[in-house]
Amino acid sequence: MSSVTRSDKQARTQMMQQAVRGLFHLTAIAVITAWGFIGWEMPYPGILVGLGLLALSVLLWALFLSPRPVLATDRYGRALIELLLLAAGVGAMLGLGVHWIIAVAFGIVGATLGFIASIRSK
Repeated sequence: MSSVTRSDKQARTQMMQQAVRGLFHLTAIAVITAWGFIGWEMPYPGILVGLGLLALSVLLWALFLSPRPVLATDRYGRALIELLLLAAGVGAMLGLGVHWIIAVAFGIVGATLGFIASIRSK
């Protein structure tokens, strides 16, 4: 008979929260990139803007929000970068024509996940 301790449950819960948070970050990056490609006239401005936004958003994520960030900062700086990434994702969704309720719900759930993750990482 296997017994699951409280710390095992907490570790699994935290791992699931981080995975869902990562999916929200990935979705925001994908939406920002899609807006860069679709929202601008093709071929040159659209391709350059799409690739530039992809590179910029992945760079900011890797520098501040990744599990092993390159630039270590306090949790307030990480929260600011995460909110900016989610806000850009919401803005890109609205620019692509997604209904505003879906875009706002995406932003609120993503910000809530980031807040919960920052509280648990103390």
